[in-house]
Amino acid sequence: MAARQAWLTAFLFMIVALCVPGAGAQTRHVAIDLVAEITRPAAGSTVTLAFDSRPEPEWHGYWQNPGDAGVETQLKWTLPDGMRAGALRFPVPERLIVGGLMNYVYEAPFAQLVDVTVPAGLAPGTRLPITVKTDYLVCTTEICVPETQTLSTELTVGDGAVDGATRARFDAWRQKLPRPLGSRATWQAENGQFRLAVPFPAAADVGDIYFYPLAGGAVDYAAPQTAAREGDRIVLTTKAPTSPAAGEIEGVLAVGKGQGFLLSAAPGAVAAVAPGGEGFAWGGALLAFAGALLGGLLLNVMPCVFPILSLKALGLARSGETEGAARREALAYTAGVVLVCLALGGLLLALRAGGATVGWAFQLQDPRVIAVLLLLVMGIALNLAGLFELPTPRFASYSGAGGAFATGALAAFVATPCTGPFMGAALGAALVLPPLAALLVFGGLGLGIALPFLAIGFVPALRRRLPRPGAWMDRLRRILSVPMFLTALALAWVLGRQAGVDGMTVGLAATLLAGFGLWWTGRRQHAGRERAWWPAAPALALALVAAVLVRPQAPAAAATIGLAGTEPFSEQRLAALRAEGRPVFAYFTADWCLTCKVNEKAAIETEATRQAFADRNVAVLVGDWTDGDPLLGRFIEAHNRAGVPLYLWYPKGADRPKVLPQLLTSGMLASLPEGA
Repeated sequence: MAARQAWLTAFLFMIVALCVPGAGAQTRHVAIDLVAEITRPAAGSTVTLAFDSRPEPEWHGYWQNPGDAGVETQLKWTLPDGMRAGALRFPVPERLIVGGLMNYVYEAPFAQLVDVTVPAGLAPGTRLPITVKTDYLVCTTEICVPETQTLSTELTVGDGAVDGATRARFDAWRQKLPRPLGSRATWQAENGQFRLAVPFPAAADVGDIYFYPLAGGAVDYAAPQTAAREGDRIVLTTKAPTSPAAGEIEGVLAVGKGQGFLLSAAPGAVAAVAPGGEGFAWGGALLAFAGALLGGLLLNVMPCVFPILSLKALGLARSGETEGAARREALAYTAGVVLVCLALGGLLLALRAGGATVGWAFQLQDPRVIAVLLLLVMGIALNLAGLFELPTPRFASYSGAGGAFATGALAAFVATPCTGPFMGAALGAALVLPPLAALLVFGGLGLGIALPFLAIGFVPALRRRLPRPGAWMDRLRRILSVPMFLTALALAWVLGRQAGVDGMTVGLAATLLAGFGLWWTGRRQHAGRERAWWPAAPALALALVAAVLVRPQAPAAAATIGLAGTEPFSEQRLAALRAEGRPVFAYFTADWCLTCKVNEKAAIETEATRQAFADRNVAVLVGDWTDGDPLLGRFIEAHNRAGVPLYLWYPKGADRPKVLPQLLTSGMLASLPEGA
């Protein structure tokens, strides 16, 4: 059936080419530009090319599987020696029925993407001319015309830098590609009916559900499809073709305009489900809220949050606040934490709705944010060390609520580099929830961070257990300055990784300038001078100006780190290693992720792990997400995570990876190959 249909469409293509007036004159109804994401790629890297296609009004192009009629796009490449082009990747299509025939088409501007590999060992400046001849069909509802275009571009081996506007353009195109589902679906053809069961979170919001098969023989193209939600799965029902396909079926499950998932479905039993039940399930959202709450609670023991919480708690004990004042401060602190988490979550959702591929702690991918955070943390450390005192704002002098609110906001902001248990799955779920439910999850994270201080403010017995004020509190302050200084040192290292030596130098110079101003202010405070803050004001202003002038450097080639034989992650390399039958450990990290670095030193880069992996020939792939690589972002998201760390274990011959906990031990990793 599928072969006969393909032969028929090819025959129709020839007839149109010979008989349609003007077809040979090549009046093009689709304008196409061949665009490279990186024009100066590094040797040995992969470059994405886009066929930027813009149909004329009332004309349309075709998807990979055109449907009942049409012809798939054909490409013929002319590439330099050693360069290879991958498969053409199509965005999620639309449906168009003409004369009872179903067409899978694009009526609006669209872009097909393809990856080309640059040979290793080429000298900088080597020119790489690329030419491709593309044959495709373009139609209206009344006429079809085969068109041919020869497109070309030229790359030059260089530093691999990506223009910001070009990256945003490609990110928007990639956002329209179907993402890997990550779970195997099941299909069944019975009594002329085709049913497809697709694992899908019950809490995830969806729009128009439709299944686009990649090949003929799966469904009757023109038949209507009905979808029903049943727990954590979608069951789609439609008419089966006269001769159903056998074996595995592949396709795209669309879940809204321009949004879809690539899936593979194996034959199996699929029970019929009555239509309906598409309503949003709040149970999944509440479960994600609980995970975010626990994850936020655990963030309080992190070195950048614990000193802030400790001092705020001891401040209540020292000031001898009344019951009402303690509760007001606790509520104000909680409001500051929750509002910052909601603001960051809302901005994250807005950026993603605009086509950007970002995850939790997205702001830390910008070195300017790192530089400002470095100034902030260093200021906190100097304050804890006793070099200057923070003044109490006039509006906070009565109840301290304003200061508590600011402290809570600060605690939430400096907590973003950290990820702990429960957080990964919870924030990953937030990315597929409706906006209001997603904000509920981000609010749960803030509530978890604020929970210890909220309990101290509302439970007198806890406040009574706090140590009595005394000289020891000044010593404790200085002790708590140590983790803050260490945090500042780590941020300076991250700044160097993101912005290079020049950027780190600017950041450190700004920090020294701010530190000098604060030290001078402290001297004036101790001397009882009026307007003691005058030296700090210009110093901080100049330091902030310098911080926002920091710019990222071009991403360098990933270095082999940690375990011997570690390679940079790519989906192509992962597929090749799995095809060889090797077990694979893939981990995703970022320089600004504290949890990632602790796991790497305490569990991954240990002799026990190294020996266990070497004995069983385990391949190790590392994805560095420091600069927010959108390709890694989409892969991370496909595994229901909103950010790093992510640890995946692919046993030999397994269909799907095992997602490991976010806190690792060396023994846990060393035992993995035993079951490979």
